[in-house]
Amino acid sequence: MAFWVLLFILSLLKFNFTVSVELTFELYDNAKDCFYEIIDKNTSTTLEYQVVTGGQYDVDVAIEDPRGNLLYQQYKSQFDSHTFMPEMSGVYAFCFSNEFSTISHKIVYMDLQVGDEKPLPIIGEHITVMTLIESSSQEIHRKLNVINDFQTHHRLREASSRKRAEDLNQTVFWWCFTETCVILVTMISQVLIVRNFFTDSRSFRSNVRH
Repeated sequence: MAFWVLLFILSLLKFNFTVSVELTFELYDNAKDCFYEIIDKNTSTTLEYQVVTGGQYDVDVAIEDPRGNLLYQQYKSQFDSHTFMPEMSGVYAFCFSNEFSTISHKIVYMDLQVGDEKPLPIIGEHITVMTLIESSSQEIHRKLNVINDFQTHHRLREASSRKRAEDLNQTVFWWCFTETCVILVTMISQVLIVRNFFTDSRSFRSNVRH
């Protein structure tokens, strides 16, 4: 009996399978990283990405189908979202390239959604008109997803802004340090020049008297 229950659950998972990949990775300079996913035909797929830190905050992005055809390509893009409907089943490649940069590495965030989100338990199997509680539950679920997306993008913007502020602070620090050193060197040089001037003047007067 347990075997048939397990088989029934696996069959439900097969027909309601949804892939969601959300990660942040480091893309080194002069490097290219690709992620692969098996996607069925006519399954709505969305790729969203954003460069969090590094260089000019840009990367090259490309999506390839199982035959190697380009479905999407962007050069030196900072962020974007692309939705497509695969025309064939197979392994799709999502590639991020930093090959145009030789000195700076990037931190990249990506979110890959394959398939539609599964409905709430019981509500998705509802045949008749939903009750007020069921409608409210579905609306709350939808708004929580929106809030989650807003929080994710807010954290990304916060991390990006913090990195920019730290870079600016470091630049200002070294600029001020360099200016301070130049001022000190100039001051010491002027003191030595004036001192040598008076020393040479005294030596000249003593020689004239003799």
